[in-house]
Amino acid sequence: MARTRKALPDKIDVAHLISTGVLASVCPRALIDDVLAQTGKASQRERLLPAPAVVYYVMALALWREAPLEEVLRVVCEGLQWLSGGASGAVQASKSAISQARTRLGPQVMKQLADRVLKPMARPEAPGAWYRGWRLMAVDGSCMDVADEAANAKFFGYPAASRGQSAFPQARLLGLVECGTHAVVAASIAPYSHSEVAMAAELLPAKLNGDMLVMAERNFYSFKLWQACASGAKLLWRVKSNLGLPVEQELADGSYLSTVFDSEDRARRNGQRVRVIDYTLKDSASPVQDSYRLVTNILDPEAAPALELAALYHERWEVESVFDEFKTHMRSTSTVLRSKTPDLVQQELWGLLLAHYGVRQLMERAAWQQGLDPDRLSFVHALRVIKRKMPQAAAIPP
Repeated sequence: MARTRKALPDKIDVAHLISTGVLASVCPRALIDDVLAQTGKASQRERLLPAPAVVYYVMALALWREAPLEEVLRVVCEGLQWLSGGASGAVQASKSAISQARTRLGPQVMKQLADRVLKPMARPEAPGAWYRGWRLMAVDGSCMDVADEAANAKFFGYPAASRGQSAFPQARLLGLVECGTHAVVAASIAPYSHSEVAMAAELLPAKLNGDMLVMAERNFYSFKLWQACASGAKLLWRVKSNLGLPVEQELADGSYLSTVFDSEDRARRNGQRVRVIDYTLKDSASPVQDSYRLVTNILDPEAAPALELAALYHERWEVESVFDEFKTHMRSTSTVLRSKTPDLVQQELWGLLLAHYGVRQLMERAAWQQGLDPDRLSFVHALRVIKRKMPQAAAIPP
């Protein structure tokens, strides 16, 4: 059955223009110009679609996943004209012209923008964002369906299927998330065949600092990754039950000290001291009582009691909600990313992360003014506000 193309209003109203202002508040024009100059992607001549407008357009694709490409471009260009005080005029560009403009821009500009923009946003003492002075963080990965094109299939690859082949190639996305605000503060994009542990080893060591408490599920643990991350932050990771962790010293709170070693260290000379917390969830919704084993590099039980850490670990599930936000709610009726080539897929994903950060930044500001945990606010409602309601709630740069 043929689908009806969704069109945005002929006359762009203030609410749609405001959404462009939200994107501009995340990535100011001066920052975009600086990154374009550094990457050599600044427009060398006057074009219908100059490079800065294309940057905002790529981010806007994440807000209007349900609208045709030309309609999204019209909103962005007229919004930028309105924000700069110019007259709003019609913008005419074909799909081919849009694709060429995006290809000229490439993925590196959006990646560098994300590296410079994405950062923790929770303020000191913000509700739900801290534990005893440590900023609560979580790391996890997910996969995004991409267009079933030959180039995408070759670069990203298909996930395994019990019968035949999966419907779409998938890109793997790894994110470091601030639990209190749901902000993705660092990310990595790779083909489906890349492991999350390998991606984490490349991403995390440079992004962690001493005020963070980073949580991860059991598939992330390896001695090398633990060692690389433990030097930069406090860690609270779940590990598999078959990991050998002999009791070396029992502690008053029920946890104990042990030592982990690299599997290649046969002589077991260069170990890393850890604190182990074993517990079981009782009376949970699951028919089977689930046992947990956590390891942390916070060795002093008075600094972080075992019972508190066991309760705290389940904040890690906040990262699952983040992936749901941009895989389900921001995706709207679209089933896959629009882009047809690997470079444009990566470009679109970086734009998606920047747009999500803009929504979350607005939510954090609204929550802070009322002294609320941002978890109390609805992401879906905030997305609707930014797109078409309550324009006065958005931040407009001068």
